[in-house]
Amino acid sequence: MNEQPLSGGFVSHVVRIGDTVRRGTTDRSEFVHRLLHHFEQHAWPGAPRFLGVDEQGREVLTFLDGHVPAKSQDGLAQVARLVRQFHDLTAGTPLAGDQEVVCHNDLSPKNTVYRDRSPVAFVDWDLAAPGARVHDVAHMCWQYLGLGPAVDDLATTSERLRMMCDAYGLTDRSQVVETILWWQDRCRRGIETGTDAAMTRLRDSGAARSVRAAHEWVTANRAALEVALK
Repeated sequence: MNEQPLSGGFVSHVVRIGDTVRRGTTDRSEFVHRLLHHFEQHAWPGAPRFLGVDEQGREVLTFLDGHVPAKSQDGLAQVARLVRQFHDLTAGTPLAGDQEVVCHNDLSPKNTVYRDRSPVAFVDWDLAAPGARVHDVAHMCWQYLGLGPAVDDLATTSERLRMMCDAYGLTDRSQVVETILWWQDRCRRGIETGTDAAMTRLRDSGAARSVRAAHEWVTANRAALEVALK
């Protein structure tokens, strides 16, 4: 079988074989497979289908045709609505346990499939776990809006932050910016202290410094961002 490496990930090795994607399993894989099966049962098209495990012990997923960019601000409202869809599909289910929903926990353009510049699905569900809606909303806003020192128009970015929360339908926004800061601090510390090969690659790439700078930018502009959400 001809294996075609798929680019984009520091953390896992992923290949395409025909119309399938193969990737190694983790201690979270059983939960992720149940989650993907739940999406399939509800005919939700925003995630790959789990097809089983191959002879090398890799999980087999359907390949979702489209473009997966490193960065994109296309279709921000559509992204937010997609997130709301899978949150609502998992709310009140055994998958969510005693939490509000199942969160993806790594929502970003690099984990989003686009077609004709429109987001249609999320990939890389390895970190999915029960959690609060605001956790995914905050991570989504951080990553898709690129909240950090590269922002050159605070007013426009603040408006887009509000628009994404509007599109999701988030009513209580009091913890959005605080949760963005929590995510940034958590990610930086994970990269700085991680001992596996993936964290080492991220650390060597300067990712921890970038996340620290993003945290400092959000802290400095917190008041403006929070005003936009009121």
